[in-house]
Amino acid sequence: MAHRQSLRLQRYLKESHLPATKTLSQFDFSVCAQINPAQIAHLAQNADWVERADNLLLFGPSGVGKTHLAAAIGHGLIEQGQRVYYTSTTTLVQQLQLAKRELKLMEALGKLDKYAVLILDDIGYVKKSKLETNVLFELIAHRYESGSLIITSNQPFSEWVSIFSDTMMTVAAIDRLVHHAQIIEIQAESYRKRQSIRRKNMS
Repeated sequence: MAHRQSLRLQRYLKESHLPATKTLSQFDFSVCAQINPAQIAHLAQNADWVERADNLLLFGPSGVGKTHLAAAIGHGLIEQGQRVYYTSTTTLVQQLQLAKRELKLMEALGKLDKYAVLILDDIGYVKKSKLETNVLFELIAHRYESGSLIITSNQPFSEWVSIFSDTMMTVAAIDRLVHHAQIIEIQAESYRKRQSIRRKNMS
């Protein structure tokens, strides 16, 4: 039984497409004081919120660790036996857009149902076109109260009108996402910027 469980988790990890190095042990909490390590660990190690189909929304400027935290939580959830799928929002939206053109959108959404958690990275990079935002909204509506979403965004809700094609769709999407959600806002200096300054100082 232990061997079968190990093989199952290996399969879940492979299908998740999670970045291998973005784990909790690799995240430097010292550079981002307002993040509560205990809260992040609880999200990664306790799947109750996933069982309830709650969402997790991570906000902050580019380079502060949103993607790393989302992926790290995903790694932890796989260890709890949850199926997780990680993707850039743009990539998934393009795939769903193609499925819609082929009249297979519901089939594509149904295939994603096998994942308890979908991690949509960088939602703010979706192009504001009716075709793309329509399928993104349909994904959000489809997952509402049936499957968890972890979403990273460098844009606050007040700027999401630049993502969706109209105000009504923006409000409806946000309403569904936040109804059962935890929201974490990160305000820190870009990790890449810090690394660049450190290299310059050493040279």
